[in-house]
Amino acid sequence: MKTWFITGTSRGLGRELTEQLLARGDRVAATLRDPARLADLAGYGDRLWVRPLDVADTAGLREVVDAAFADLGRIDVVVSNAGYGVTGAAEELSDAQIDDVIATNLTGSIQLVRAVLPHLRAQGGGRILQLSSMGGQMAFPGFSLYHTTKWGIEGFFEALAPEVEPFGVRTTLVEPGMVRTSFYSSAHRAPAQEAYAANPAIMRGDGVPVDQMPGDQAKVAAAMIDAAAQDVPPRRLLLGSDAYSYVHAALTDRLAAAEAQKDLAPTTDV
Repeated sequence: MKTWFITGTSRGLGRELTEQLLARGDRVAATLRDPARLADLAGYGDRLWVRPLDVADTAGLREVVDAAFADLGRIDVVVSNAGYGVTGAAEELSDAQIDDVIATNLTGSIQLVRAVLPHLRAQGGGRILQLSSMGGQMAFPGFSLYHTTKWGIEGFFEALAPEVEPFGVRTTLVEPGMVRTSFYSSAHRAPAQEAYAANPAIMRGDGVPVDQMPGDQAKVAAAMIDAAAQDVPPRRLLLGSDAYSYVHAALTDRLAAAEAQKDLAPTTDV
């Protein structure tokens, strides 16, 4: 039996992971803003540890992390899943939307890792799964703020991984494509400005219809569980045919652009 700590368990992948892990006999420390949303799982008894948590509250986050390790002892896998999206052109976003999304998706994820690392080091290792997205390596117009947080957390983990591996802590950036969850329908939307209203590149309404999303929520969660069990898990985990296609195309384009600078780059050396 393994013990997992998961943020954002009220719906989507967080809820799916919680259910699959409990069903297979593991123990879950489930955190979310409204614990009442997990009331139907009370039958799992002491294998389900639930606490309220807003990851944007750094002091509260540290208190919950410390309590989880104190109550449960060893935690084998930490899943940083809490987050949400905002759609709209960059110019349409409000200052509050920018601050709130960064506080939740980026700063909250960074502070969660900082809170759990002393405990993971003390116990001799563990796993951290960070929910990123195919949108951590490519971008859609109209989703700039969400991409900001995912590109940011990708850079953070790129530097973090070799820092913590000597302590037996392994990290994985989970990069799903479009998964059939409530993520898109629940995304916040900035009011359209007239100048951008007719721009066909910007997603409006509910974005991509659910039946056009290839990702299966249960399969994505199962793949994450499998990755956490590997002795040397991948630092990045692409999940979904669309994730592979979009990221492969984006990386190919960026590599070609870098190659085009091969002769110019050294001309600015001392």
